[in-house]
Amino acid sequence: MENSLHTIVARAPLMPVVTLRSGADAVPLARALLAGGLPVIEITLRTAAGLEAIRRIRAEVEGVIVGAGTVTTPADVDDALAAGAEFLVSPGATPALLNAGVGCGVPFMPGIATASELMTCVDKGLDILKFFPAHAIGGANALKALAGPFPQVSFCPTGGIGLAQLDEYFAIPAVKTLGGSWMAPASRIAEQEWRGITALAAQAVARVVELRPRGG
Repeated sequence: MENSLHTIVARAPLMPVVTLRSGADAVPLARALLAGGLPVIEITLRTAAGLEAIRRIRAEVEGVIVGAGTVTTPADVDDALAAGAEFLVSPGATPALLNAGVGCGVPFMPGIATASELMTCVDKGLDILKFFPAHAIGGANALKALAGPFPQVSFCPTGGIGLAQLDEYFAIPAVKTLGGSWMAPASRIAEQEWRGITALAAQAVARVVELRPRGG
């Protein structure tokens, strides 16, 4: 495996979660995020353009690690791998999806919202998990409480998070990166405001550096 999930997360001060309507936007968007300091991108499979976007970024944008998000079935795992996804992210995890993801050959980060779900993932050997939907299920306070009994697990909280919430999440040592869409909002993508997206990415990275100046 070229990149472990630990390696990928270490390169991701934040992880943009991007839903594209057109595969033609994939390359300029990836370049814009990379220029702003965000080299790890999650492209969701919520639209028909998702797989094409992953293929284009893999082929045309050097320096970016691109993964597939909203992976919900074993068939999604197969499709994402065929498109060249370098990691997989799921909002949750059924037994079938866990089996497919753990054995697929690229890093897999399922989503959890409860201690039981977390324990099921730990039993499968997973130690970096998505906390989703973070804001709706209690935010940073809920994650802090959940993380306490599981010091061996790290988290990527995602869902309803913006720049203003970075301080409360990054105050939790178990949070290694954080996913969100505010760095590449749909409105900016639709208008192809690539410089604006680079500026949003750079602003977010600067805030992370303020909070964790040594990448802690």
